[in-house]
Amino acid sequence: MKARKEVMELDPYVPGRSKEEIAQEFGVKKEDIIKLGSNENPFGPAESAKQAVIAELDNMNRYPESNLEELKSVMGKYVGLPAEQIIVGGDGADEILDTLAKTFIEEGDEFIVPLPSYMYYEFLFKPYGAVPRYAKWNLDRNTLDLDSVLDAINEKTKFLFLCTPNNPTGALISQDELRAILEKTSKDKGGVCDAIVIIDEAYTEYAETTNVNLLDEYDNIFIIRTLSKVMGLAGMRIGYGLSSKGIIDFMQRIKPVFSLTKLSYVAALATLQDEEFIEYSIEKGIESREYLYNEISKMKKVKVLKSYSNYMAIDLHDSGFTAAEITREFMKRGMIVRDCTSFKGLDEYWIRISICTLEEDKKFIEAMKEILGEE
Repeated sequence: MKARKEVMELDPYVPGRSKEEIAQEFGVKKEDIIKLGSNENPFGPAESAKQAVIAELDNMNRYPESNLEELKSVMGKYVGLPAEQIIVGGDGADEILDTLAKTFIEEGDEFIVPLPSYMYYEFLFKPYGAVPRYAKWNLDRNTLDLDSVLDAINEKTKFLFLCTPNNPTGALISQDELRAILEKTSKDKGGVCDAIVIIDEAYTEYAETTNVNLLDEYDNIFIIRTLSKVMGLAGMRIGYGLSSKGIIDFMQRIKPVFSLTKLSYVAALATLQDEEFIEYSIEKGIESREYLYNEISKMKKVKVLKSYSNYMAIDLHDSGFTAAEITREFMKRGMIVRDCTSFKGLDEYWIRISICTLEEDKKFIEAMKEILGEE
């Protein structure tokens, strides 16, 4: 049976490789593998979340909460918004984005993505008949090319994706830049279209900044958040969105009712109220990031981009290796890094690494020096 045209035209999404794959292919012990390829929190979940999950195990035979009001109330306190401006999804941020597409996309609508950026946006929107247009990042300065974004906006623009910190470059978008884009995408502000500007803040805690304040100024913003990163709950798949009450109300009409499992629900509640864990997770993550950045910056054969997230992109053009080649060298040594060749806007000479414990960071730096022949 033939799939729909939009599905046939999609290139497969390439996720980071798992420990199981590497252990099997290279004959290394799974427990010894250092994973720097998937932007995860290496310090684990909060103890409070683990205890909450254990206490809920006997209720797995019951359906989960449907209205999620208690969780949205706790999230509201965390982000500083009323619960009516929050929507929660049970397949991470991906479910929230999919619900946005199902709610608002009509065949032929356009969405804008500055490249390179998180490629899963396309996989969620193109199957609904949406058409991508591409703007760009300035890799030499690691900044958004604002003019390319503004030039791409037209009367067909329905969505615009702005990832800040940007994945995989780690750069931030300033609020001046965001305001310029928001003005042009709102007819109420004299813009050329009415589009929803999606600000992806999956890694906002590591940047220690947010754009939630802009929700008071513009009604066409949708902010994506997740509990997969600094909160240490990637395996529980919890995402949430922040927007105007009007946008949230429309989305709630078609969002799956029971998408968030009971175990994810209690883990989210416990983590968001565990201020000590959140502070610890942010502090340790930034410490790891700065160590990696400072050590790699000393190397002569590679360039590393300054990041405000829990990962960073590394330019290999002068290293003598392609991304595929150096990735394989790391895997031989039981280390997983991300080959960024599949990211549109990057060639075959970029990798991305994410934070680990300091002990693992040091092992990675030694391995990188060995591979590159650096002292």
